[in-house]
Amino acid sequence: MPLVANSELPSFERLKQDGETILAADQALQQDIRELHIGLLNMMPDSALEATERQFFRLIGESNQIAQFYLHPFTLDALERNAEGRAHVDKYYQSFEQIKKEGLDALIITGANMVGSELAEQPFWKPLSEVLAWSYDNVTSTLCSCLTTHAVLQFRYDQKRSLLPTGKRWGVFPHRVVDRKHPLVVGVNTRFDVPHSRFNEVFPDQFKKAGLKILVESENKDVHLAVSEDGFRLVFFQGHPEYDSISLMKEYKREVGRYINRETQDYPPFPENYFSLKCQTILEEYQDNLTVALKQGTEIPVFPEDLIIPYLDNTWHDTAEAVINNWIGKVYQLTNTDRHMPFNDAVDPHNPLALKS
Repeated sequence: MPLVANSELPSFERLKQDGETILAADQALQQDIRELHIGLLNMMPDSALEATERQFFRLIGESNQIAQFYLHPFTLDALERNAEGRAHVDKYYQSFEQIKKEGLDALIITGANMVGSELAEQPFWKPLSEVLAWSYDNVTSTLCSCLTTHAVLQFRYDQKRSLLPTGKRWGVFPHRVVDRKHPLVVGVNTRFDVPHSRFNEVFPDQFKKAGLKILVESENKDVHLAVSEDGFRLVFFQGHPEYDSISLMKEYKREVGRYINRETQDYPPFPENYFSLKCQTILEEYQDNLTVALKQGTEIPVFPEDLIIPYLDNTWHDTAEAVINNWIGKVYQLTNTDRHMPFNDAVDPHNPLALKS
């Protein structure tokens, strides 16, 4: 939560100039302490629906131990779901019409599975653009994850993603903060890891051409975290800071399953910078045993995830939690007490953070 400048101590102003949130005493007295209502547009397929809920809910819940959060999951009717997934949505999710009627303070939008390669041909394209148009006018800030970042860059900024020339970007990669005074990254480690799992990318020059502000990039200059031209109303993740420690292992296991089922001819490589040498040794032995079993037509060995999990390190969650904490803190300070209005009366919607150009 923010500091209150309850005296003329010079350190308050110095911290403010460094990007810290400092409330004037009179401003603090006017704040209406209340809960926050945060929406989660979950577009993930049925196999990842509940895991994605838990990942984002955990990030929000662990980010701040004082504020109270009401979370409102919803999805898009255009997305196909099996009977189990549909039952889960019908029982626990709200409709977009309910969301609009009740209002939100902030919104998170997940990625989605693709059918084909063109974003504009996906079943979620039109309804997603409608949600984004509504949220931009009615929600204080919207956080776009992975594929949604690519979709927004295309339909709002006319910047199309491209296939990565080196193939799938898959693993855990080092990143650094490039704008250390932006409120979203104040107090965050200046260097940290982020998981990635994607075949496509929007490149730094495209973000800059769109007038967006890059906050975090990888050592190879790939953009992870950026914000809209106003500094806050749209927040873009290209990586997956919400991932659990086991998420990439589960993806690797699914790829091994595709190989076993002959959906692909190539055995999957290891995600980069993720498995320790001990894990790699265990998995290489598993691959050898699997190869023998497939050749001889004998029983497929059980994937050794119980042996792997104790040795999986998480080098990104604390930083992800800090960024989400900064994001939620700013939403709390800027949002209107009326959930249908994005900002309080003192906020300039074109520069909600009052950043100096």
